[in-house]
Amino acid sequence: MSTEPIASAPPASVDNRPAVTVLSGFSPGAVHAAARALLIADERLLAVSHDITGIRDGTVRRTVRSASALLEQETVELVHGCVSCTLREDVLPTLVRLARTRPGSDILLILPPAVEPEAVAAACSHCLVDGAPVTDVVRFDSYVTVVDADRFLDDLASSDDLAHRDLHAAEDDHRAVAEVVAHQVEFSDTVILWSRPDTDTRELNRVGTLVHRLAPWAFQVPIGTANSLDCSGLAALVRRSGRHDPERPGVLGLALEGRAIAVHDPDSAEVVSILFDARRPFHPQRLHDALDEFTGEALRGRGQLWIASQPDTVIAFESAGGGVRLGSLGYWLAALPVERWTGTSDDRRLAADLAWDPYYGDRRTVLALIGLNLDHAAVTALLTSCLLTDAELAEGFDAWRDLPDPFAGCFPLTDSP
Repeated sequence: MSTEPIASAPPASVDNRPAVTVLSGFSPGAVHAAARALLIADERLLAVSHDITGIRDGTVRRTVRSASALLEQETVELVHGCVSCTLREDVLPTLVRLARTRPGSDILLILPPAVEPEAVAAACSHCLVDGAPVTDVVRFDSYVTVVDADRFLDDLASSDDLAHRDLHAAEDDHRAVAEVVAHQVEFSDTVILWSRPDTDTRELNRVGTLVHRLAPWAFQVPIGTANSLDCSGLAALVRRSGRHDPERPGVLGLALEGRAIAVHDPDSAEVVSILFDARRPFHPQRLHDALDEFTGEALRGRGQLWIASQPDTVIAFESAGGGVRLGSLGYWLAALPVERWTGTSDDRRLAADLAWDPYYGDRRTVLALIGLNLDHAAVTALLTSCLLTDAELAEGFDAWRDLPDPFAGCFPLTDSP
């Protein structure tokens, strides 16, 4: 028997960076009620919030508080009055400063209703504070969205723009209320389903199902309809969960990385989620003519598509609040020389390899439509009718480029393949 000592494993490294929980939501009352509950549960927790009602005039008001004290309240003048400047010039530096001066305290970053959590993540990925990444000093533990069960469906179905409610962050901010509400839920890894003792339980269940359809990847925390709230229990489910994945792409890039963009549940009793997946391309004119019809009944649409007349371009698709947005996600890998593939993520290249088609390459349409009482058969038939027919398909790529295209020039690619 050997008498040599058994080598012990090196101790696991301890991450001492303060944890940041990003709290968003379109209902300020519900968001701040949730924030108060989290503060009550931990007297060391610091809440950072920004009032951006003056942002169009170049000022924001920053507040830092704990459960028992107001620690800071200051008006900040910005070089340019915009959300990105607020994040870059004050929000991120404030997180770094608090982490350094109060290293034993975690931070709750409370976003204004019109600020989307993905904007915070994007700023963290490319902005430096004192010449170093923000994540050298803090770790972003979770992105939490508070959904007010009594208001959520009305906001998601609203045709209002932010400007209609005086919530726009700039004069050229034309985002729809429904778009912002959907983005807040979709980017979250945790959703607090906020309700009250008089909230209708049937409506609460419907909203919970709708939230799951919008963000099946998110952990849902229902408050319930009791007269009291367990603040410590809520904090245990929400904080220091480690749920944030910094590598997860935005929702419009999920399919490219081989990730699910939604669950397919077309036969749900009320809240319907339809996935449409096709390898052959859309006829541009027929797709254009059908946009209003297949998005009109859906509360939310999202995904990627390809159009026969523009076979090099990945087109991002989203709809909410009665509006449709289309944009470019860059080149399909099949349109690039192989040596350019290394500029994309490992997950995207793996997803392309697994689903590669000898004719289409990685080109494919993946769309999700989510709403109440959608007709799965009718929606699928309409989308299928917009694809190229067998005869059109047989004409080949060169002929497709000459198809009548209402989208011509809408998705410029800034570099050549």
